[in-house]
Amino acid sequence: MDLANFLIQLLNSVQYGLLLFMLAAGLTLIFGIMGVVNLAHGSFYMLGAYLAWWLSSRLGNLPLAIAVGAVIAVAFGLLLERLLFRHFYHRDHLDQVLLTFGLIYVFEELRSILWGDDVHGVGVPAALAASVPLTDNLSYPVYRLFMSAVCIALALGLYALISKTRLGMKIRAGASNHAMAEALGVNIKRIHAVVFALGVGLATVAGMIAAPISSVYPNMGSQVLIMCFVVVVIGGIGSVRGALVAALLVGTVDTFGKVLLPQVSGMLVYMLMAAVLLWRPEGLFRQ
Repeated sequence: MDLANFLIQLLNSVQYGLLLFMLAAGLTLIFGIMGVVNLAHGSFYMLGAYLAWWLSSRLGNLPLAIAVGAVIAVAFGLLLERLLFRHFYHRDHLDQVLLTFGLIYVFEELRSILWGDDVHGVGVPAALAASVPLTDNLSYPVYRLFMSAVCIALALGLYALISKTRLGMKIRAGASNHAMAEALGVNIKRIHAVVFALGVGLATVAGMIAAPISSVYPNMGSQVLIMCFVVVVIGGIGSVRGALVAALLVGTVDTFGKVLLPQVSGMLVYMLMAAVLLWRPEGLFRQ
C-alpha cells in the first residue's frame, strides 16, 4: 500500500469512526445514564436516512433537510420517552429488551407504510460534490470531509454540554447517583427526557449525513446496531470519551482489515473487543 492509498484509508477510518461515535454516544448515554437497553437505537439511524431522502427531495437542500430532520428527531425522542420509555426505567432489562425489540418491527412497518420498500439515493449537494486531489490518479471526496467535520463539531458540542454546562453537571450527577441527585432537587425525569432526545437526535443526524454515501434502504439500522454495541462495550458503558476512542479504534480496524486482510475482516472487530475485555473487563474507560 503506497502513501496515497494509506492516507485515503486513514481518512475513511476516521470518517467511519466519527460516524460510529455519533451513534454510540447516544446509545451509551441512554444506557449509562438511564439504564435502558435500547435495541431500537439503529432504527433512529434508519429514520435519519429516510428523512434525509424525503426532506431533501421536497426542500431541494440537504443541509436544510438535515437541520429540519434534527428538530423532528429531537421532538420524536421527547414524545417517545414520555409515552413509552419513562415507564420502563425501573423495570428489568428483559422488559426493556422486549419493548425495544418490538419497536424495531413497529418502526420497520411504519417505514414501509410511509416510504415504501424501495432503495433510494440521496444526492450530494453541488457545493460538496468536488474531490480533493491527492495524487495524479487519486482524490478524496469533499463530502466525506464534510461528514467528518460535522461529526467533530457535534462531538465537541457534546463534550462542552456534558463537561462545561449546568445541564451537563446534572446529567453527570444523575448518572452517578440518580437517587441522591433527585433528593438534592434535580428533576431526573426531565434529565432522562433530555438525554433520550439527545441520543435520538445524534443517531438520526448520523443517518442523515451518511445517506448520500450509503444509500437508503429497509432494515439498514440493524447493520449498524451491532457495531454500536461493540463500540459501547469496548469504550466502557456510560463513557462518552470511551465511545469516541473505541469508535476510532473500530473504524481503523474495520477499514484497514477490509483492505489488508479481506478473508478475516469480519472477525477483526470482534477479536479487538475480546482482547479489550480480557485486558479490561469494564472497557477502556469507566463512566
